Amino acid sequence: MVLKSDSSARTRTATRRIVFALAAMGTVALGLAVHFLVPGDAAGLVADALYTVLVYLFVGFLAPRIPRVWVAAVALAFSAAVELSQLSGLPAQLAQSFPPSRLVLGTTFSALDLVAYAIGAVAALAVDTAISARAAAWGSSQAE
Repeated sequence: MVLKSDSSARTRTATRRIVFALAAMGTVALGLAVHFLVPGDAAGLVADALYTVLVYLFVGFLAPRIPRVWVAAVALAFSAAVELSQLSGLPAQLAQSFPPSRLVLGTTFSALDLVAYAIGAVAALAVDTAISARAAAWGSSQAE
C-alpha cells in the first residue's frame, strides 16, 4: 500500500525534475544566444552566470531532494573548479583539438568569472526558492 504522502512526494520530485529539465533547455538556448549574438564583456559575464544556473539545474535534476542551498553550493564549486582548471592550460589545449569544448570548459582564467558564477548560483537559488514557495502555496490552496 502506498501512503498518500509518499505518492505526493514522488509527484513533487517528478514535477521538480520536469521543471529543471525545461529550465535547462531554456538556459542553454539563452546562453548560446547571449554568447553568439550579444557583443561585449557584459555578455560574457551573463553567459558565465547562466553557466552556473545550468549546473544548478543539472544538480537539482539529479538530486531533487537535497536542500537548495546545497545545490547552489555544488553548482558554484563546480563552476569555480572549471574556471580554476583554466590556470593549467589544459582547457585551452583541448579547445584547439575539439573547439566545442571551449563552450563548456573555457580557455582563459578570469577572476571576474568567479563573481559571475556566484551571481548565477544566488540567482538560481532565489528563483528556485520563489517558484517552489509559489507552487507550495498554490498546492495548499487547491487542497482546501
